[in-house]
This record gives sequence, C-alpha cells and structure tokens, in this order.
Amino acid sequence: MSGPEIITMGCRLNLAESHALAEQLGDETNLVIVNSCAVTNEAVRQTRQAIRQARKRRPDARIIVTGCAAQIEPQTFEAMAEADAVIGNIEKQSPALFAIDGPKVRVSDIMAVQATAPHLATAFSGNTRAFVEVQTGCDHRCTFCIIPYGRGNSRSVPAGQVVEHVQRLVDTGIAEIVLTGVDVTSYGHDLPGQPNLGRLVEQIIRHVPTLPRLRLSSIDGVEIDERLFDLITGEPRVMPHVHLSLQAGDNLILKRMKRRHSREQAIEIVARMKARRPDIAIGADIIAGFPTEDEAMFENSLALVEDCAIVHGHIFPYSPKAGTPAAKMPQVRAQDIKDRARRLREAVAAQKDVWLASHVGSTQKIVVEAGGASGHSENFAYVELDRKVPEGAIVTASIEGQENGRLQGRVAG
Repeated sequence: MSGPEIITMGCRLNLAESHALAEQLGDETNLVIVNSCAVTNEAVRQTRQAIRQARKRRPDARIIVTGCAAQIEPQTFEAMAEADAVIGNIEKQSPALFAIDGPKVRVSDIMAVQATAPHLATAFSGNTRAFVEVQTGCDHRCTFCIIPYGRGNSRSVPAGQVVEHVQRLVDTGIAEIVLTGVDVTSYGHDLPGQPNLGRLVEQIIRHVPTLPRLRLSSIDGVEIDERLFDLITGEPRVMPHVHLSLQAGDNLILKRMKRRHSREQAIEIVARMKARRPDIAIGADIIAGFPTEDEAMFENSLALVEDCAIVHGHIFPYSPKAGTPAAKMPQVRAQDIKDRARRLREAVAAQKDVWLASHVGSTQKIVVEAGGASGHSENFAYVELDRKVPEGAIVTASIEGQENGRLQGRVAG
C-alpha cells in the first residue's frame, strides 16, 4: 500500500477531494479515510457500514470520517467506537489534521466560511477524463436538500487558477475536462467583478487551445444566460451533453421544493438548445415521491421525460432528511415512492433506446477510456469499439448497432 486508504461515498466532488487528500497525505499508510455523503439517509447508512467494515479489515489503522455526513451530523460518528476522528469539510482541506491526535470531533461552522474555495480538487476517470472542482457550497435552500449545511455557502475558485490547472491537466494527456461543483452555475457570484460560468468556460476555451473537450456537470437551467447558452449550443469543444437539475415536472411540487424554475421553463430551455444544436443529449435529476406528490403530479414528472427527451436520468426515490423542511411535509407511502422511481427509470430507458437507435449508421468521435476498447461520444453515448486503441485517444467510429444501452462502433482506419 503506497498511501492512505480512502473510501469515497457520493458525488464527483467527493471523488475530486479524495484525490486531493491522497496526493497531500503521500505515503501515510496507517490511515483509512471515509469521505462521507449525506444526500440521502441511505448514503449515511452506507457510510456507517463502510466504517464498520474498514475497522474489521484494518484493526490497527487510524479511521477518520470526513465529508458532508461528518459535517452535518458529527454526533452520529462520534458515537461509533470504530471511528478515531470526525473531521469537517473545512478541516479536511488541512490534511495535516488527519495525522495528529486531538479531540475526536473537529467540525467548525461551515456556514461562517466566507473565503473562496482555496484548492482545486480533481478526480480522474482513468487517464482520459478529469473532474475539476471550480465551486463548492450553495446559496439556495431547496426544501429537500441538506447539502448546503454540509458544504456551506457558494464559494468559487478564481478563473485564472482554473485555467492554469486545466492547462496542466491537458499537458499530461487528459482529453476531457468536466467542470464540477455543488451548484456550478452559481460560479463567480462571490468573486471580484462577479464573473459567471459562461465567462469561465469562455476563458478556458480561449486560453487552453489544446483542450479537446470540455463538459459541464449538473447545471441549473434557470441560470443558463445567453453567453453560456451560446457556448453550449455553438462551441464545438463544449460537448453537446447537458445534465439539468430539474427534480420534478409539476409546478406545485416545484414550488414546494423551492426550485426557481417552472415546468414550462424547463421544456423551453431544452427546446431552445435542441433547435440550435440538434445532437445535444439531455440528462436530468428527478425525485420520485416528493412529499404531497399525488398521482396526477407524478404523471407530470413522468411526462417531462418525453417532453425534455431525457436520455441520461438520475432518478432519486425521495428520502426525508432531518433538518429539511420537506421532512415535515406529508409523506408519500414508501411503496408508491418505489413504484414511481421504477416508472421514471423505465421511461428514461425507453427514451434512451430510441436515442441510441438514432445513432446507428452515423459516425461518432469517441474518447477512448480505460482498457482501450470503449469510450463515450461527444453527447455521452457509451460506445464499445471493435478493437483496442490507446487510452485517451479520440477516434472516429462508425456506429453499427446497439445492445444493452450501449452502441457498437467500428474504428475508422
């Protein structure tokens, strides 16, 4: 073992921060770090399970719990004999704390943090794709979401630092950069001059001309201004793949969620994007069984899958989180939540089948991933290749068929 064992739960942002921790902790081998997630009750349960399993596997190691669940409910992990220390999301940016003795719980008030994000955490998908954290925290208070209390208010990394970091990654052979954050479309509101995400993307495109592909993580459609819209729909190096934080397709439910868009606005932004760039693929987060959701309201969310041509769906069965307003609302029966989540997943799968079929007979540019025999197209369709090529290469493939949610491609030349 060449360094600490890091167990990462949850989002790409956690993956990026785990990678940063691993680099900074170096050869420290007697540590097990559990970087926790709090987005659902199930995520917290899995974190506790990972801690217990780590203690059985590494009885002599120092086990440290950090991340959003540690930040939001430190008492849960303080009570676990298997955990040696509980460290908050701000404290984990000082890895020296992980190797020294002190109070078991070291968690400060993250809502008091005003400084911009001081680091650039990066996660990697093999040697092909890098997820770069440009922003953390969230200034919004959706009624179902506990994450602002784990990440704090929105804080951004200055554009110059992002551009320099992206250039270094491209110089190492990374073919695709994904900009990520908790609320990435709020980027820049806390920085001097209040630049926005569109401006950041513009600067990366201009100042890193050797970057082949730039992709965005989940974005809020209501914050797509004309500059960002033009880049998404007109810049060839910005990939035609948008993942929208929609959450529901019923206007009353959206209001009860405290979302800032309507059903009509979601459909309109997708229609505008597809009119300008027809090959753009739409992904979305949708919650099944939000409190007070009846069958008619759910049908509106179900219809949104077709209305917005959602082919990359993240479907979340609603789970009440203590401390959120939604947890106090009238709850939907657990079986209904499960059934609605299944129906949403089936609807997305049906849309995806039709979408994949439309690729057969086309040629697609594929960035080759680990193993050399598969990768993703520009609009994030997964493609299995007929032969191996070097990882990180961008190849042209003729699409000859589809099976099990994947395309089959023959590499040209």
